[in-house]
Amino acid sequence: MVKALFEGLVTDENGNALPVAYVGQDPTYVLIEDGFKYHVDARTVDEQVLNAFREQVQQNEALVSEGVLRMLGKDDLFTKIAVDKQIRNLDQHFAQLFEVGIPEQARRYLGMLGFGVVINRHGDVVELKMPAAPIDEGEW
Repeated sequence: MVKALFEGLVTDENGNALPVAYVGQDPTYVLIEDGFKYHVDARTVDEQVLNAFREQVQQNEALVSEGVLRMLGKDDLFTKIAVDKQIRNLDQHFAQLFEVGIPEQARRYLGMLGFGVVINRHGDVVELKMPAAPIDEGEW
């Protein structure tokens, strides 16, 4: 079953949290506006968010690769090649996410960090709240 990836992290433009409801097998974010319930296709919203992630990773591919290598504690050529390949194949990983979803605990953690998605009733992402912390040059 396909899952809404960002359940609990999506709000409307007024800051109201949007619950997830299923229309058949398809997850939707339910937005209430002027007394009407709009069932916004969750996949459409989630793909917009993932596309934004992809763009950021691609723009900072070298930095992301370096950060992953440091987290792994490895800096050999073969590990770098493997990490770079995984970064280039993000679409495959994103496709798998729709099947397994993002664990609830991970979504709660993202919310605590300040991550959030604001959408309108048409399903357009109008704001993507991304947690940001300054990078201390001494850490890198």
